[in-house]
Amino acid sequence: MALIVLASASGSPGVSTTALGLTLNWHRPVLLVDADPTGSSAVFAGYFHGTQEPTGGLINLALALREGTLAAALPRETLLLDPEAPAERAPWFLPGIRAHEQAPSLLPLWEPLAEQLRALDRNGQDVIVDAGRLGLAGWPQPLIAASDLTLLVTRSSLPALAGARSWAKMLRDQFAAVGGLSRLGLLLVDEDRRWPAMPTGVPRVRPYTPRHIAKALQISVAAAVGWDPEAAEVYSHGARKPRKFESSDLVRSYRTAVSLIHSVLTSNQAALAHPIGGRA
Repeated sequence: MALIVLASASGSPGVSTTALGLTLNWHRPVLLVDADPTGSSAVFAGYFHGTQEPTGGLINLALALREGTLAAALPRETLLLDPEAPAERAPWFLPGIRAHEQAPSLLPLWEPLAEQLRALDRNGQDVIVDAGRLGLAGWPQPLIAASDLTLLVTRSSLPALAGARSWAKMLRDQFAAVGGLSRLGLLLVDEDRRWPAMPTGVPRVRPYTPRHIAKALQISVAAAVGWDPEAAEVYSHGARKPRKFESSDLVRSYRTAVSLIHSVLTSNQAALAHPIGGRA
C-alpha cells in the first residue's frame, strides 16, 4: 500500500485534475481523497457534472472521530468513481469539504485519518490525496508527513517555478529533518508539449526542461504529465470523451506517470528493506 500526496505551491497547476487522472489510470485498487482546503469539490461539479449526490465525506469523518467510530465510518463515506473499472483496479473517492470555512474543523482529523489510510493495505488499496494549495487554513500537513511520496505539482514556466521556490524549500527541510528526502518529488504539468506559436514580437515565457527545474527547486522530478486542456476536460469538467481518448497523449502521459511513481515507491521500499551500511 502507498500513500501519495499531490499539492501545489501557487496558482492553479492542475492538482485536482492530475490527481483524478492518475486515480482513474492507476494499476491497483485506489482511493482518491479530496483534502483540498478550498472546498467545492471539483470531482462532483466537474467529473460527475452534478449528477452524483455528495456524501458528507471528511466532515462526517470528523464527527465520527469525536464519537470514536472513524474506522467504521471511512468505508461508508467513499464512492466508486468508475463502476465499469475492473475490480482489480477499482477507483474510489472520499469527498472533501463543501466550503473553505469548514477547513479548520478538519485539523484534529488529519493525523488519525492518516493512520486509517495507511491501514488500507489490508485491502491492497493505495491512496492518492489531493491536498490542494499548501499553507491554506486547515491544510492537511499531517498527511504530507505520513506520505510514502509527496509530489509538488508545478507547471514548467518561469512564473510557476518562481511561485514554487519557497514551498519547495519548506518541503525539502521538512523531509530532510526525518531523513526522508526520497519521499519528496516533483510532478510536472509539461506546458512545452502544446505551447502555442507566439505572434511576432511577443516574447515567449519558455517552459524549462525537467533537468533545469530539478536543479532550480533542488527536488528530483518523479514524473510529468501532458498539457492538453481539451482532453483534460474529460476529468475536470466531465466532458464527453473525444475520439481515441484512451490513446491520447494525455492519457498515455498519465499511465507513464503512474509507472514512474510506482518505480519511485518500489525503490524507496527496497532502500528501507536493505539500507546502505546497515541491516533491515
